[in-house]
Amino acid sequence: MMASRALFTPQTLEAAQWYAILTKYRFERKAVAHLASKGVETFLPLLEEIRLWSDRRKTLRIPLFPGYAFVRLDLASPARLDVLRTEGVLRFVAFGKDVTAVPAKQVEDLRKLLSHKVPCSLHAFLTVGQRVRIRGGCLDGLEGILEQNQERNLVISITSIQRSVAIKIEGYELELI
Repeated sequence: MMASRALFTPQTLEAAQWYAILTKYRFERKAVAHLASKGVETFLPLLEEIRLWSDRRKTLRIPLFPGYAFVRLDLASPARLDVLRTEGVLRFVAFGKDVTAVPAKQVEDLRKLLSHKVPCSLHAFLTVGQRVRIRGGCLDGLEGILEQNQERNLVISITSIQRSVAIKIEGYELELI
């Protein structure tokens, strides 16, 4: 049996940040599984969706952001090359030549949203509007952009992959950030 080397040392754990990776089409789960087997911390946001066929009804867990997953690592560590050499991983999401970190708060907000199974849907990426935070309830502390239209929606945006999720926030108390 081969001894596997640890990708995270105390120094790399301190410097570790979340990064978005681009995966092959419909390969998100396999890429994340390969990364996890290498010891890389991953996050693949999955949304439960009910599909109806003529003879049955099935609940599927589909990627919230098709073609994307998240990894937590120190970019200066050898783990970066391990990620890039993983089957199904195409590249890190970057703007120009700079790989951009995803704020940990955005990853935590997505995890909280999905763990409470709050109904949500993909939404056009927004950069304008007021940033707000939900106060109280199961979504306490969730931050996003308030969208004012017929329904009050909170849009949570992951800037580095330019994707957003909208949730209805009727009945929640909001505060401006």
